[in-house]
Amino acid sequence: MRLIARLSTLIALLLVLALPLCAQDREGVMGDLIRDVTRVEAKIVGLAMAMPASAYEWKPGNGARSTGEVFIHVAADNYFMPVLMGVAAPAETGIDATGRHKTVEAFENRTMTRDQIIAELEKSFKFLKQTMTDTPDAKLEEQPRFESRKITTRGLWIATAAHLHEHLGQLIAYARSNNVRPPWSK
Repeated sequence: MRLIARLSTLIALLLVLALPLCAQDREGVMGDLIRDVTRVEAKIVGLAMAMPASAYEWKPGNGARSTGEVFIHVAADNYFMPVLMGVAAPAETGIDATGRHKTVEAFENRTMTRDQIIAELEKSFKFLKQTMTDTPDAKLEEQPRFESRKITTRGLWIATAAHLHEHLGQLIAYARSNNVRPPWSK
């Protein structure tokens, strides 16, 4: 168990150090957000790896998402937020702008093993960060293509980072409730 925890910590550290090259050089709000999302990714994926398969079924109470459902929700929204910008999610996710929340819900209702969830998290973060990296600064004040709320692209990317932090806090509480210490806090 200690070896797995140490490997999880090492992998999380490597993820943080392996920032996309363009994000390392990018200045301004998008560079800051990409670096922040990369740090959150390392922690969320690190927790996903540190949690045993049995903890993926755990939920704090009726009506709450299980640990596995929270991880899947994070992956789904990592695909969905770029869709709001007009970027097509990978076809295999089934997530699109026309079906909006119904396609996200269908993705979240898929049955996945712990390893499949971890792989999907990693793919979703790669997709999210690539879309963020591809967003030119000149578009930050524009209304996202498929977003009905009055918000700028910059505002939607900030909301995306805030959403990830919200679920990171939730997952830390879930981990602690299952006697799993976050890998970075050892």
